Formats: sequence, structure tokens, C-alpha cells
Amino acid sequence: MIELRTPAEIEAMRPAGRFVAETLATLRDETKVGTNLLAIDRRAHDLLRRAGAESCYIDYHPSFGASPFGKVICTSVNDAVLHGLPHDYALKDGDLVSLDFAVSIDGWVADSAVSFVVGTPRDEDLALIDTTERALDAAIGAALVGNRIGDVSSAIAAVAHGDGYSINTDFGGHGVGRVMHGDPHVPNDGKPNRGYPLRAGLVVALEPWFLQTTDRLVTDPDGWTLRSADGSRGAHAEHTVAITENGPIVLTDRSWLGVD
Repeated sequence: MIELRTPAEIEAMRPAGRFVAETLATLRDETKVGTNLLAIDRRAHDLLRRAGAESCYIDYHPSFGASPFGKVICTSVNDAVLHGLPHDYALKDGDLVSLDFAVSIDGWVADSAVSFVVGTPRDEDLALIDTTERALDAAIGAALVGNRIGDVSSAIAAVAHGDGYSINTDFGGHGVGRVMHGDPHVPNDGKPNRGYPLRAGLVVALEPWFLQTTDRLVTDPDGWTLRSADGSRGAHAEHTVAITENGPIVLTDRSWLGVD
């Protein structure tokens, strides 16, 4: 069921959005060559506890997960792009890292992701990250009352296809509110003027993610981590966005923190 939020409810979602934005900015700043993925999870857990927030991940067990996730943040590295289960791995120079974080504060959820390189970056990794970020900007720009889901999806696809990337539509954006994953599904490819009409009060997590040379995924033995089928790298960008009569509100915006 697709739920629309009142202006007051959207305001009530702001604390969760701010906390997710602040936490991702902190973790990105602290994550360096040599940082262990388990240390990132411990740090995120500590920040959650201090803020009195609740993790959306730790007990999460959807049909596609082998077991409850058990951690509070997704840490996907290099050819892993989604649902990366933190494990005992120290980041190496040039690793491409995606952090995906969702919490609930006072019963309202926010969800966001960021990708970056630790140490010395490869040009092709920076280009891939740039594509996901520009695709996210395009999606937000299309998240207007009167448009349709297909307009958002096609805006994402236009950026990706323009940069030469193929698109997997198995996982994409989704409704956000009292739970992390709700209707509607927002695929990263679609046709304009198709799909659910966007109305004021709809809150969605928009999340372009792309792989360098494939659109096929394989699942790790951990039952969660999704990797490219050919070993090429992936990147992921995501924001929680409220659609209003006055335009989209990015609830997980990090720009006010002085970061992208």
C-alpha cells in the first residue's frame, strides 16, 4: 500500500534524515586505508546508541536474505555493490567503498548511501561514482508532483546509459515511512509518463547503483552481499526524498555539513 505523509509527518521525519546524513558523513571521513569493516559497523552502532536511534538492519530478514542481517550498516567493497555484510576485512589502498545506512527515530525511517574510494583512486571508479551521484540528482529533479514513477526511473537511466552503463532493475528505490522498504518500487530504468503518479506526501528512497561492465549480480555465501557477476566494481548513491507541492525535500541531504 502506498502511503502519503502530511506536512507535519514529513517534518517529523527530519531528525532521522539528519542523523543518517551526519552518520554517513562521519563514517566517510573516518574510513581510511586499513579501516576494518567490522570497525565501521561498531562505530555506526555506537552513534546509534548515543542518538537513541533504532537500526533498520540488525533484525532485518526479508525473503532475499539468508538470515537476519545482524549488523547496523551495509559495507560493500569493490565488486560488491549492495547489502554488503560487514566482515573481518581491512580496507586496502584504492578500495571502492559503499556505505548504506537506515535508521528509525521516533518511529520514522530515513535511508541513504554513499560511495567513495579510500587511498589512491582509479579514474574509472571516480567516473562510476560520479555517474551514480548525477543519476541521483536527476532522479530528485524529476520527483515532482504531476510526474510519474517512470519519469524518475527514466531520468536515472538517461544518465547511466549516457555514460555507457547497463542497468539492473531487480533492486532500486522504494517507499520510506514507518518501515524501511515500502511501496512504490522505483526501478532505475523505465519509461517517462508511465507508472504511479507522484503526489504530495509521497516519501521515497531513490537509489541509483551501477556496475562497470555488467548488470548481473551474484550473492555471496554470506547470503546477503551482492556482487557483480564478472568481478567489475560497483557504486551506489541514495537519498530519502519527500515529494511536496513546493518541490522535493532531500531529508538525508549532507550538503549542509560541507560534504557532498
